[in-house]
Amino acid sequence: MAALTSASLSTADAFWADADRHLVRYAGAGAFTREIIDHAAGSFLFTEDGRKILDFTSGQMSAILGHSHPEIVATLTRQASKLDHLFSGMLSRPVVDLARRLAETLPEPLEKALLLTTGAESNEAAIRMAKLVTGKHEIVSFARSWHGMTQAAAGATYSAGRKGYGPLAPGNFAIPAPNRYRPDFTDADGELDWRRQLDFGFDLIDAQSVGSLAACIVEPILSSGGVIEPPPGYFGALQDKCRERGMLLIVDEAQTGLCRTGNWYAFERDGVVPDILTLSKTLGAGLPLAAVLTSAELEQAAHDRGFLFFTTHVADPLPAAVGNTVLDVLQRDRLDERALQLGGILRQGLEQIAHRHEVVGDIRGRGLMAGLELVVDRETKRTSEELGVLVTRRCLELGLHMNIVQLPGMGGVFRIAPPLTATEEEISLGLAILDEAIGDAAGRP
Repeated sequence: MAALTSASLSTADAFWADADRHLVRYAGAGAFTREIIDHAAGSFLFTEDGRKILDFTSGQMSAILGHSHPEIVATLTRQASKLDHLFSGMLSRPVVDLARRLAETLPEPLEKALLLTTGAESNEAAIRMAKLVTGKHEIVSFARSWHGMTQAAAGATYSAGRKGYGPLAPGNFAIPAPNRYRPDFTDADGELDWRRQLDFGFDLIDAQSVGSLAACIVEPILSSGGVIEPPPGYFGALQDKCRERGMLLIVDEAQTGLCRTGNWYAFERDGVVPDILTLSKTLGAGLPLAAVLTSAELEQAAHDRGFLFFTTHVADPLPAAVGNTVLDVLQRDRLDERALQLGGILRQGLEQIAHRHEVVGDIRGRGLMAGLELVVDRETKRTSEELGVLVTRRCLELGLHMNIVQLPGMGGVFRIAPPLTATEEEISLGLAILDEAIGDAAGRP
């Protein structure tokens, strides 16, 4: 047994030596988590050395059906043995079925779909379509946004990744993110005055624009921006601003789409219908699948102008088959309702943690997308990067994987997004570990 442990350690040392020597580090200052993940099932990850880790981020906020869902595994096995990849000009039944079924989950007039691979690709295609249809080139997004790392998507991303890469495409503008916990425009009661903030933001846009405003691209809940959810009514007012200027509204539901917030789509809460909707992450439930959805009118206008956007894996049958299985499970198991139920349990547990620990400044989010912001002082909302790092590290030691967002001007914000298939016991376990980790970290000198 001792020899086996020694051999395992030796193998692990070799693994990390190879990783350190051969892998490009792609997350800025972040380091790889020092665990070798061997397999995963449901809500848990399992390491090579036998540790069991509860996954409170659904992988990359994607695995809404948990890991290795048996129906996804069966679909992959069946479809891969039958038809996995095609020339971009050919079609298969899984692709057309998924396009039709997505349209059936959406309000009119969203009925045309382009199936791609990643969120960055879908946002790139949406922005490209908006520019072509409007004949304009300027793009507006939130100052805490994340839309991807390809050219147009990166140009619309402001939460990270802008420094050091030279000029982006001209015509990218940011408006303030409506953060109710840290308001920059306040009313007489000290609450966020989002209407005045929105007016101010577009006054600045109008002053900078050369008269070529094409689109505004937004997330219904800014996840990488610190789980910021604009207040009810905000998106209706934003859409009015777009209409006044002849702009299209693009909604990026990479993380919020397909039941996570308790609605099939987060934009439904506000009664708006975007001109273009992008989906990714949750659509493939952890597999690479994304989509752009728009109206027949917009698609026709784009087609008439020679719309060109395809990739090696556009309309591939294998991921499309997975997308159909994801819809099967979401609809059959009513996972929108389950997200509301589990989200209520999660919210109640987080509020109890906040009651016990003064370092919890704010709790926000909807359904099974929650944010918990850490502060050193509730009155001043003073932040501490060290505290967030300590809590994250302690959670992992105790068997819980958490992700924390560290951005200037806000405290460390935990993004909490368990699978929609999680059990009440798993939610309770995660809350208990988080509670203990916060207590341990806050109690350290």
